[in-house]
Amino acid sequence: MRIGELAERAGTTTRTLRYYEARGLLPARRDTQGHRVYDERDLRLLRQIRTLQDVGFGLEETRPFVECLRAGHPEGDLCPASLLVYRRKLAELDGLIDELTAVRAQVGERMARAERERAALAAEAAVPGGPEPGCELGGRI
Repeated sequence: MRIGELAERAGTTTRTLRYYEARGLLPARRDTQGHRVYDERDLRLLRQIRTLQDVGFGLEETRPFVECLRAGHPEGDLCPASLLVYRRKLAELDGLIDELTAVRAQVGERMARAERERAALAAEAAVPGGPEPGCELGGRI
């Protein structure tokens, strides 16, 4: 198949395919007229790359999976190098989850403090002669 058909079947662009070719992820075979030609194996490689990228893998992280398919394995994640990439990605995600959990706790603490202070101001406002709570936007608390 030609580059346009492969791009259409893979749900991508010819420009992307040329980029993958330049990065060594997609083979560069040509017919006698110099046109790029591809087969079903190339479509499998592209689907593997796209699937991994869709869940957050960088292009270089897909390389072991592509190489695994090229080596003849039925799936790109059956090789030790692919499993190593999975482990690294999971460790990276765990680190990000830990960071987000810590940030969430800080935001939750700040919100709880603000709500307590707001409630205290509202309680003071209910006392005759107490302060009238408000904000820059002119609204009441």
